[in-house]
Amino acid sequence: MSHHYSFSQITPDLHQYSAISLKHNKICADLFEQYNVKQGLRDKNGKGVLTGLTNISEVYAKKVVDGVEEPCAGELYYRGVDVHDIIDGCFADKRFAFEETIFLLLFGKLPSPQQYTWLCGILGDYRSLPTAFVRDIIMKSPSANIMNSLSRSVLTLYSYDPYAEDLSMPNVLRQCLELIALFPMLSVYSYQAYGYYHCNDVLTIRPPKPELSTAENILQMLRPDGHFTDLEARVLDAALVLHAEHGGGNNSTFTTRVVTTSGTDTYSAISAGLCSLKGPKHGGANIKVVEMMKELKEKVPDWEDDEAISHHLNALLDKQAFDRSGLIYGIGHAIYSISDPRAELFKRFVAQLSHENGRDAEYALYNKVATLAPQIIQERRKMYKGVSANIDFYSGFVYEMLGLPQELYTPIFAIARIAGWSAHRMEELATAGKIIRPAYKSISPRVAYVPFEQRD
Repeated sequence: MSHHYSFSQITPDLHQYSAISLKHNKICADLFEQYNVKQGLRDKNGKGVLTGLTNISEVYAKKVVDGVEEPCAGELYYRGVDVHDIIDGCFADKRFAFEETIFLLLFGKLPSPQQYTWLCGILGDYRSLPTAFVRDIIMKSPSANIMNSLSRSVLTLYSYDPYAEDLSMPNVLRQCLELIALFPMLSVYSYQAYGYYHCNDVLTIRPPKPELSTAENILQMLRPDGHFTDLEARVLDAALVLHAEHGGGNNSTFTTRVVTTSGTDTYSAISAGLCSLKGPKHGGANIKVVEMMKELKEKVPDWEDDEAISHHLNALLDKQAFDRSGLIYGIGHAIYSISDPRAELFKRFVAQLSHENGRDAEYALYNKVATLAPQIIQERRKMYKGVSANIDFYSGFVYEMLGLPQELYTPIFAIARIAGWSAHRMEELATAGKIIRPAYKSISPRVAYVPFEQRD
């Protein structure tokens, strides 16, 4: 017979035993230095430990001058192509860039007009969920966190695939393309189910349109009237491109590669990436930025007062404002120092969208914080490298202007990043490397076994 306890009934025991667990699980920070352990797979200067090679993308933030590494303006390349050129080229031709990016990441080259049309067509064909999937899987037991719903849906799709365990390249490619096509539907429908059951919202399940791009379909499926402007779709398309890939070392991509090396199926590997991306230190940072800026706008009514803004930013660092974490969210990055190329490129679209929405003053405030915060952080803290605004600093503001609910901020990241995860999974399978298994040194002393009756 099972017993169900309320949290209030088990809290005293949990406190007692969690204290015991903490005592035996917490490792002294000095020991990591003593044994030269690269915590987070990064050295003291924040540089990542080299654990693999990739052809997929390059995150460039340093240059060598007279034999010495120096920080430089950040650059991002997909298969050797500057991401700026991808977006500028597509926008000049009035073509959506995310679909071109998917092809480039998966197949290693920019698509010809025929190949671009083929990919758009196959994504349109694959945007079809199994019969009753929305009713039986998405609508039942909706989660307040859409990332959990998305992960559950991906794992459930395994049951509908007769070739789920087939690791041949054509089959894995088919699975990846299907998941790339389905992620917008799984995310939006999961949000609609959450809104209906938890927030008493009207339930609207609108099917995707095969002729529309990924960005356009997200907006038309999500909005009650299905309407959107061309600029809105272009801005969201740019966001998808800039979030699609960021090297093999970011947490979710590395997770996908680690799990792939075990020989598991595509659905399990992609679900693992989703679980990693869900974490607020990875995929949820833009939500923190929006909430942090909301408080700043309330506490500093004059958005042109540099002194008042600086005072509030110092309060954030002193753990006296917002969530008292001591962080200014959206400022700083593990690799970039002088600038995040994604943020620099995205700013152009933020400026256009904020002007269209009559929010130029807020955009100016964001830019002011992006200028003042790095100066204050460098004055206050010992830095091994510079800091600058990253893409998370602006993306939440953009999603807010697009009317996207915060519950979908991280799923939209996933809708984009699955393109990169898929490319890295295929690269790992094609390379057929060893299972990833780093070493952990035990520091536990040997102790004698104590008979049951003699234990404290």
